[in-house]
Amino acid sequence: MTKLKDAQFKVPRETRIFTVANQKGGVGKTTSAVNIAAALANGGLNILVIDADPQGNASTALGVEHASGTPSFYEVIMGKMPLVDVVAPAPEFDSLFVAPSTIDLSSAEIELVSEDRREYRLRDALDSALEEFASRGVQLHYVIIDCPPSLGLLTLNALVAAREVLIPIQTEYYALEGLTQLMKSIQSVQASLNQGVAISTILLTMFDKRTNLAQDVAAEVRSYFPDETLSVEIPRNIRISEAPSFHQTVITYDPRSSGAVAYMAAAFELAGRAQ
Repeated sequence: MTKLKDAQFKVPRETRIFTVANQKGGVGKTTSAVNIAAALANGGLNILVIDADPQGNASTALGVEHASGTPSFYEVIMGKMPLVDVVAPAPEFDSLFVAPSTIDLSSAEIELVSEDRREYRLRDALDSALEEFASRGVQLHYVIIDCPPSLGLLTLNALVAAREVLIPIQTEYYALEGLTQLMKSIQSVQASLNQGVAISTILLTMFDKRTNLAQDVAAEVRSYFPDETLSVEIPRNIRISEAPSFHQTVITYDPRSSGAVAYMAAAFELAGRAQ
């Protein structure tokens, strides 16, 4: 951990925009989004997390206010407020900003159906926000968008806005179940809405090295995605599960835990792939 703590994380030439997606629930999607973001911020990079999930779990883990009525991603996606006006600093980090989600976002999918440019709402808002941050002298290195576990309009907005997709896959039975549908959705977005988006990163989660099943699943995922799969696996670790109840990521909750060390290593590897 000391080596990682002192390591210099590679600074990308331009902002890397990630959507963290998997419509299969319980795979560590939000957990991975917030902990990768926290690890990158801990490595000295400027990070914006956009919580596009009505459950607001990313907002909880990063310790930002997201009660109903709080200016949030809902106002952004509905075109009522610019993104920079809803962003709040994460209290545990100097360089991590959060666009929180509130329960109001749960109605956005229905409200957006008849709206113009409904698939481009997040991209347009993010383009403006990056310009505004730059005008304030802040170069955002990473934008990480946490999606709901579905393939609706919120996830579609995230895929249209992103350049890279990070897919957490749990090393358990049926790990690849549903992944085909997600890949079809990404290909559809590539064909019609955002040619520049691609799956760049696969992160293996809930890894138990003591079991043959976990080893077999990891080998299977790597056979399908040899270049995209990070070498670091995220272990099953109770500290990762406990951290959100204290409004923290595991990076600050227990930095010496195996979960924190693994997420720091995964973030370092991800950053090392920057152009």
